[in-house]
Amino acid sequence: MALDTKARLSMNAAGAATQQQVDVGLRNYMLKVYNYMGSALALSGVVAFFVATNQSLQQVIFGTGLMWLFVLAPLGLVFFLSAKIQTMKASTAQTVFWVFAGMMGISLSTILLQYTGASVARVFFITAGTFGAMSLYGYTTKKDLTKLGSLLMMGLIGIIIASVVNIFLASSALHFAISVIGVLVFVGLTAYDTQKIRQMYYAADSSEVSQKKAIMGALTLYLDFINLFIMLMHLFGQRD
Repeated sequence: MALDTKARLSMNAAGAATQQQVDVGLRNYMLKVYNYMGSALALSGVVAFFVATNQSLQQVIFGTGLMWLFVLAPLGLVFFLSAKIQTMKASTAQTVFWVFAGMMGISLSTILLQYTGASVARVFFITAGTFGAMSLYGYTTKKDLTKLGSLLMMGLIGIIIASVVNIFLASSALHFAISVIGVLVFVGLTAYDTQKIRQMYYAADSSEVSQKKAIMGALTLYLDFINLFIMLMHLFGQRD
């Protein structure tokens, strides 16, 4: 009996130690995701500010056909990274991610040109607070958000379709509705994607795979943050 008790205690201690290692690994992984995301946001912000304060560069980018390159290139890089992430090296994926963030900065410079600096700063902090709260919820909740994710993806598709339609209608009411629904969708996606990224950690079977999953997780959360920011700018931004 004494030997059985000692064996059970030893097994419990080993299990607790293993779980502690998993928890530490998960925290390091999520910290890496947020560091990548935060660095990408900083890079986009620096590039956006540089373009917004350089009139000659604005004329080259937005006054020529190059504008479409900078508008469409970030979307192309997202699809490229998503499709090739399994076969490319982690270092290559990281390079593509930084290029994407820089290209997004050029596109986001239009926000700095359209809205006052004070309103951009105010909405950015609102976005950061909302994003942080929902990401924390997605990380800590025990509730399975899979069903919510399906609903949110349907909402996202609806927003895209409505936005395309409104290009031709130019309806202010529809624009307002898209922005309100967009805020709700990206708030929900922040929690859903955080939980999904957290679960992806357990499927990583090597440091290389873990690195690539962290980059893709950062890309996902970056897109959630930027889209939430843009939707809130539509609602609360003050134009110059």
